[in-house]
This record gives sequence, C-alpha cells and structure tokens, in this order.
Amino acid sequence: MSPGAAQPLLLGVRHHGPGSARSVRAALDAAQPRAVLIEGPPEGDALLALAAEPDMRPPVALLAHAADDPGRAVFWPLASFSPEWVALRWAQARDVPVRFIDLPAAHTLADGPGADEDDGGAGSVPVDPLTALAGAAGYDDPERWWEDVVEHRDADSARDPLAPFAALAEAMGALRETHGDGGRPSDLVREAYMRQRMRAARREFGADYAVVCGAWHVPALRARTTAAADRALLTGLPRTKVETTWVPWTHRRLARAGGYGAGITSPGWYAHLFAAPDRPVERWLTKVAGLLREEDRQVSPAHVIETVRLARTLAALRGRPLPGLTETLEAVRAVMCDGSDVPLALIEDRLVVGDVLGEVPGTAPAVPLQRDLTRRMRTLRLKAEAQSRDLELDLRKDTDAAKSLLLHRLRLLGVDWGVPTASRTGTGTFRETWRLCWEPELSVRVAEAGIWGTTVPGAATAKAEAEARGAGELGEITALAERCLLAGLSEALPAVLRALADRAALDTDVARLAGALPALARSLRYGDVRGTDASALGTVAAGLAERICVALPAACAAGLDADGAAALRGHVDGVHGAVALLADTGPGLRERWSGVLRTLAGRDAVPGVIRGRAARLLLDGGRLPAEETARLMGLALSPAAAPADAAGWIEGFAGGNAGGGTLLVHDERLLGLIDTWLVSVPPDAFVDVLPLLRRTFGAYEPGVKRSLGELVRRGPGAGRARSASRAAPEGFAPDLDPARADAAEALARLLLAAAG
Repeated sequence: MSPGAAQPLLLGVRHHGPGSARSVRAALDAAQPRAVLIEGPPEGDALLALAAEPDMRPPVALLAHAADDPGRAVFWPLASFSPEWVALRWAQARDVPVRFIDLPAAHTLADGPGADEDDGGAGSVPVDPLTALAGAAGYDDPERWWEDVVEHRDADSARDPLAPFAALAEAMGALRETHGDGGRPSDLVREAYMRQRMRAARREFGADYAVVCGAWHVPALRARTTAAADRALLTGLPRTKVETTWVPWTHRRLARAGGYGAGITSPGWYAHLFAAPDRPVERWLTKVAGLLREEDRQVSPAHVIETVRLARTLAALRGRPLPGLTETLEAVRAVMCDGSDVPLALIEDRLVVGDVLGEVPGTAPAVPLQRDLTRRMRTLRLKAEAQSRDLELDLRKDTDAAKSLLLHRLRLLGVDWGVPTASRTGTGTFRETWRLCWEPELSVRVAEAGIWGTTVPGAATAKAEAEARGAGELGEITALAERCLLAGLSEALPAVLRALADRAALDTDVARLAGALPALARSLRYGDVRGTDASALGTVAAGLAERICVALPAACAAGLDADGAAALRGHVDGVHGAVALLADTGPGLRERWSGVLRTLAGRDAVPGVIRGRAARLLLDGGRLPAEETARLMGLALSPAAAPADAAGWIEGFAGGNAGGGTLLVHDERLLGLIDTWLVSVPPDAFVDVLPLLRRTFGAYEPGVKRSLGELVRRGPGAGRARSASRAAPEGFAPDLDPARADAAEALARLLLAAAG
C-alpha cells in the first residue's frame, strides 16, 4: 500500500486459522504498511514488547482482570498460528508501530466476568459466520469448508495476497446485510471503538496502515459513519480499573470443546499445518506413526506410505483439493489402527488437540504471590505442564516433604494444580501421590489468592484463619485443622483450635461430633509425620471422644429410620478408627469405647445394622468371644426377629469392606446361623429383604463367593468335620504355636514400619 492510498488495508481473519495467518503474513509483506492495528484490548499495548522476548513462546494469552477482584478476568489467547500473533511479530521484526484497538477491558470487565462474550439476549441465537457460509456452499461441516476454501488455496494467495481477504470481506458483507449484528449487540459498541482508533491512526499515519481483525467486523469497519455517532454509542459505558499481563496458554484450552467460544476443533493439527514447510500430510502421518510406536504398536514405513495413498484417494473421491483432517484420520484408522477407535482416540487427544503449554518471560507483570510461587517451583524443580502426570512423594525426604507442603498450601488457596490420588506403588503415612496438571485458569486463581498475602505460606495461613472464623459447622473446622497440618501451617492452628473448641462446646448433635472426630485423629497422625506440634489437638479430640461415648448409645436407640441408621453406622466405623489413633491421648479411652460397642451390640432398641456392626468390631478387636458372637447372631436371626431388622444385622456384621465374606468362609458356625435364618424367611418377607442381602453379599470378591457357594452346597459344618478328620497340611501344625506366631508378628510389624 502506498502512502497515498485512500483506504486502510483491512485484513479480515479467522481467529486461530493457520490459513489466515499465512495470508496475513503474505499481505503485510506485499503492502508494507506504516502501522499495524490488531483486534485486542488497548491495555495490552504496554505489554507488546514482551512478545519479542526470546522467552516468550506461544500459545500464550493476554490476561486482564479487575484490580479489586481478580476473579473477574478475561483472556485473549494467541497461538503461533493465530493471525494476530503473526501480524504482531511481523510488525516487531520491522520496527513498525503496532497497537490493539478493541474495546478496552476496563469496559468489558465493568459489567462482570464474561461480559464480553457473545450474547444475543433471550431467544436469540448468535450467528456463526463460518457455519452460515459453509451451509451456503453446500457443506455440513464448517471446518471442512474452511480447509477447502482457505487452507488448501496457498497457490492462489501467492499470485494475489489480497484476494482471499477481498472474497471473505464480500461474503461477510452479505451476511451482515442479512443478519445485522448477528445476535451480538455488544459488537456494535466494539466496532464503534475500533473505528475511533482507526481515525486516530489515520491522523498519525494517513491511510497507510493495516487492520487485522475478525472477518465478521470488516463490513462494519468499512461502513461510513460519523465520529459523533460512534461517540454516542460509547458514552456512559461503565468502567473499572484493570491489570494486565501475559500468561501461558495451552492448545487444549484453544479447543472449542474446552469451552472457549472462539475455539477450534483441532489446534494441534492447525499448528502442524502452519509450521510444516511442505508435504503436511506426509509429515503429519510420520508424527502419528511415531506416537503409535511409543505405545508399542507395530507401525512401519509401509503403513505410512499406504495411509498417505488412502488419504489422497479419499480426498479425490470427495472432490477435495487435498486431504483434510477427516480423510487423514479415516486413513489412519483403517491402516495404522486396524479399524479400532481406541488408538485413534489417543491420536486425537495427543496430536489433533495436543498438550502444548506456552511460556512467558519472567519479566511479565505478576502479583507478588505469583512471583513467590514461581520462585518456589524453581527451587523444588516443579515445572508447570499441561499434560497430566503423577508425582510420587516420600515425605521422609526433605525435598519431597517441601513439595507436599507447597501443593497442600495451594489447594487451601483454591489453586488445584495438584490433586491427591491413590498411589500405585504402595500406601502409608509417609507416602503421597499427586496428579499434576497446570490449566491456564490457575493463573487467575493465583491472582485471586493474592488478596491473602504475598507469599504462599503467608497467604495460606491468612485464608485458613479467615475460614476458621467463618466456619458454620464443626466438621468444617476439623477438616480445616487437618488441612492446616497437611500444609504445615502451624501459625494458623491457634485460630483454628479456638474456633474448634468454641464450636465443639456448643454442638450437641452426636452425629456431627462423630463426623468431626476422624479428621482430628488423622490430624494428629499427620502432625506427627510432618514434625508439626499438634498436641493441642489431642486434648480437643479426647474431649470429643468422651462426649461421643456418653451420647452415642442414646442416639442410636432414638427410633432411627433406615437412612438415619445407615448414617450412624458410618459414624460408628469412623469413631472406631479414630479411637485406635487416639488411644494414647486419654487413659482408658479404648476400654470405654469397647463398652459403648457392647452396649450397642446387646440393646434391642438399636437398629440391626448398628448392632451387627458393633458385634463385628468387637469380634475383630478380640473383645467378643466367638461363642458370644454366635449367641448375638442367633438372637438377631431368631424367628421372632423382623426379617428387615435381621437383614440389617447381617449387613452390619458381614457387609462393607471389613472382610465379612472371609470371616464366614473360615467360621462355618456363623455361616450356618445365617443359612438357617435365610431358609426360614417367609416368601413374602424374603422379597422385601432381598435387595439388602444382595447389596451385602454382592460386594464380596468372586473367590469368596465361590467358597461360600461350595460350603452352602455341601452344608455348613461339613467342612469343619472334614477338616477335623484329616491331618494338617504340610508345614502347618494342627494347633497354633505361640512362639512361631510371635516371631511372625514381629516380622510383620518390621515390614509394615519399613513400608511407611
């Protein structure tokens, strides 16, 4: 474009379109404008220089958030194949002035988060320009239409770099004549502001400048309007103070499936098309073959050659100029995946979408909390990655313990970079497994958490204290105490303990007390493991346990319905486990709890599911002889007992994950009692108790079910008589040898201690 040109160069693009990006570069090379204007927030102008830094690697996003509420934020993502990014880098490489001209984020965020998103109002469906143009051309897939008319037309662009933009502008003009604002009234305000910025650019550079914007806006930017009319649209817009920075982005978050309104379906594929110097299909299929080989699938060069041939054949049959993603994936499924969709899903996830995570320079503006987090991540050698991965930690190692503290503190701040998960290598107090995955939105969460402090420990401590003051339930405070100990926040514990003591003193609901105790018991264990002084928790926990021992029997006999009985049965399990951990905090606590269980097991007014559970816990703890267990079972399953209550007793005694099936396999006397009761249940009552029985026995392991079936088939008691009639197996004595048993116990304790 010469300096005397009458009109600026309007380059209408598809956001994140590699074909548009190539065309923009070609058009700018041909026109050599004196300035470049780009659709984006003007607040980002001060950060444009960072895009030229060597440490800046797309995909990245310009983040703007309200200064007083970081949760109100909006992103402008840019990938290496985004036309806006290509135009920005083109201008910087030639020292050409470059500016953003979209509506300021100060207005966008003043109406709340998401105010900039397309919204056509009630009953209005915003027009998708690509879908409309594809439908007019006879295509049912806008992505396929875009590939055919843009991605596969480089030869035409080379002859006339401006031809694609002229054709697209003409098509958009027809759409705007038909649909007006397309169901997006906010676009009228945005376009008024862009025209204002273009007028300012004309005063500075004449008409020799280029505008890179969404193709939808081109007809509006060309329209002849007055400055007064545009000012009228912009008068009275709400405004708020905003802060901006660059943050890393991911290909996965560029995908439309990730919830991004201007997203694309295949960012990984588009990145490949933009970067490939030639033979894009052949190079793509080579990547596919490499991925499948990494997954131990047999893929040879002959597979690649045949896949290329098939993709080209499919494109020719469909009248397409070149194979697109659809033809390529169909050929991959047929040749490399043997018709299976399982490896194809891996290809679509890893290559079509991808997990590429961008990088931003360390000099980019950030809240103090973000800078502290970055420093700690660097010290601990923790790297933010877009792909999910598991991190195994041994808390006896200083570095691993520090990583655990950082991840727990971030979770308390609402920054869920890591999520605890089950370990694949073992369990134990000294072992943790985390699943790490950095999502771009976490940058916003860090900014939000910055209100609590400038360092991760300080912010986590301040938030824990605030949550303790505002907690409404006892269980919330005990869970918070546990999280504080996991996170090593000893400075927050006094405030949490005060709130805990105050709430516990006022709470008289035994269910809430019982629900709070396990977390306190775990907190004591975690405090011991991490070297945190949690002794003050022991006093509170012992007091809760005493109150539970007093109030629980009456609560269990208070005419509970089935749901209430099931809930209290769970609390009984939780308190039982907690008492085992708290046995050393108060004298005689274990004995008092055993007395509570004996009361529950023998009181007829207590629901069967709780009586059965209490009997089982006493039996497992060696505090209920087998003969007494059989007597209690006989009473619970007597003809006088209601079938539903008897079935509940069985569920409490033999259900759950407590090894009830194994117990019945080895104690045929108890199995015989259950079998005798079961065959005596009247037919009409049997229908009522069947779901409960199926839930109990259906949870057993397949091997346990087979053993029980065999015992029942030959009749309970027959196995015991047969065992008595034959000698013990080789290596085993008929009776227990106490000396050998003690030696085995000592070895088992040693192994368990070593495993952590």
